[in-house]
Amino acid sequence: MARALVGYVGGPTREQVLELARLRRRVADLEAEVARLKDENDGLIRSLGEQVDRVPDDVLLAPAAH
Repeated sequence: MARALVGYVGGPTREQVLELARLRRRVADLEAEVARLKDENDGLIRSLGEQVDRVPDDVLLAPAAH
């Protein structure tokens, strides 16, 4: 009887369980995408740093042309 009462009083419905599973998958997918973009961003920052390091100091210190 207790099991029947829990279901009646407010246990999750099948649709709610399925929706929760779908949302958890979506969150996991988004977390993986954030990690991938962070890795890509870190690589771009490293690449940019390497390019700036190759620019001669006299070019960096020269006045800007108008």
